Amino acid sequence: MTDPKQINFAIVPEEPADPDRARREYANFCAVAHTPFDLTLTFCDVRPLSERDVQSAEQSQTVRAPIVARIALPFGVAPGLIAALQEQLRVYQDAQAAQAVVNAPKGSLH
Repeated sequence: MTDPKQINFAIVPEEPADPDRARREYANFCAVAHTPFDLTLTFCDVRPLSERDVQSAEQSQTVRAPIVARIALPFGVAPGLIAALQEQLRVYQDAQAAQAVVNAPKGSLH
C-alpha cells in the first residue's frame, strides 16, 4: 500500500474591482442543527433591540434574528472544523493572556 498524500488547499478570495467592497459577513449568533446526513450552521446578526422590538418580543415571546448565512456541512468535515476553531481560540486566548501580562500594573496595588 502507498502512504496517503496530504493535499493543501489555497483559499482564493473573490477580488472585487473595489477592494473596499470585499464581501465579509458579520454574525454574532450561530444556531446548530443536524439531519441524518449533515450539520447545518445558521449564522445570524442579532442587533440591540429597539423599544418596538422589545414590545413585539413581549407579545410573541420571540426575537427575530436576521440570517446572514446558512451552511450545510457533511459530518466528515465537522471534526476538522472543530479542531480549526479550537486552535484559533487557543491562539486568541494565548495572545490575550500575553497582552494582560504586558499591561499588568507594576509594583504595589495599594
